[in-house]
Amino acid sequence: MPRRRSLLALGTAASAASLASFPMARAQSGWPDRPVRFIVPFPGGSSPDLTGRLVAQHLADVLGQPVVVENKAGAGGNIGTDTVAKATDGLTLGLSINGPLSTAPALYRGLPYDPQKDLAMISLLVRGGQVLAVNRDLPVTDFAGFVAHARANPGKLTFGSVGAGSGGHLAMEDIKGRLGLTLEHVPYRGFPPAVLDLTAGRISAMVVTAAAILPQLREGTGRALAVTTEARMPQLPEVPTLVELGLDGAVSYGWQVMIAPTGTPAERVALLAREARRALSTERARQVMEAAAFEVVAGTPEEAAAYVAAEAARWGGLIRDLGLSLEG
Repeated sequence: MPRRRSLLALGTAASAASLASFPMARAQSGWPDRPVRFIVPFPGGSSPDLTGRLVAQHLADVLGQPVVVENKAGAGGNIGTDTVAKATDGLTLGLSINGPLSTAPALYRGLPYDPQKDLAMISLLVRGGQVLAVNRDLPVTDFAGFVAHARANPGKLTFGSVGAGSGGHLAMEDIKGRLGLTLEHVPYRGFPPAVLDLTAGRISAMVVTAAAILPQLREGTGRALAVTTEARMPQLPEVPTLVELGLDGAVSYGWQVMIAPTGTPAERVALLAREARRALSTERARQVMEAAAFEVVAGTPEEAAAYVAAEAARWGGLIRDLGLSLEG
């Protein structure tokens, strides 16, 4: 699992070096000689869109060509990710997340792309933890109480997610499997209706991205029992991690990776990775990401590829164990 890096230490000098060195490399390679497309596979205003625009603006500054963000949403990010995988113009980059890159290959029949074969991982950009939350009327105040209540009421408790095979669904299945719990899964189309039903008491619990549940937790309409991160989240310092609570290895994140089509020259991938790190090293970028409950973890192409492969092996195995399958 990649450690959080002190990217702010790169500082102004590194940014100045970037502005000087990258155009030189561009002049030597002749790339890009036209505007670059940057595909974000989710709508404007989403957290991937936020990250993508920070990176795209920085790239435009150093490349000397417009980097145009194109929101190509649909199928949980698969459509936009496939667009990058199929691009042959040498001018298409993008961003994707854990679903299309690590779980979709095991989950979808007929997926039109293979992340390992069709995409170059440029840099893991940001990651955000998830929260195990329950509705405020459930008669539990902590994780131990939740486990005891679930065991005393097998099959009577429900948990929501944004769909079969989603990050929250798999994280809860992981918890259930470790503890031998029986809870009924209720899939939703998106976070808003799921969170609404949680706070209204229509479902018992859910594992949900922190950004989607923080307002309700602060209002007191939901209750956080645990977080899925390695260390406690700055936004919820009083909430213990699952690891603290005895579930070794029960760590999960939502994450975002900068991608390009396979065959993109290695030197270009390395330069783009370096510039992505610099794009997210500023104080403004850090503040924007932390406000969205994400942490910057931008690294090298090799680290990104290894991380995505490990996540695919872990969650793909769970998907196959659960017998989940969807049409691509």
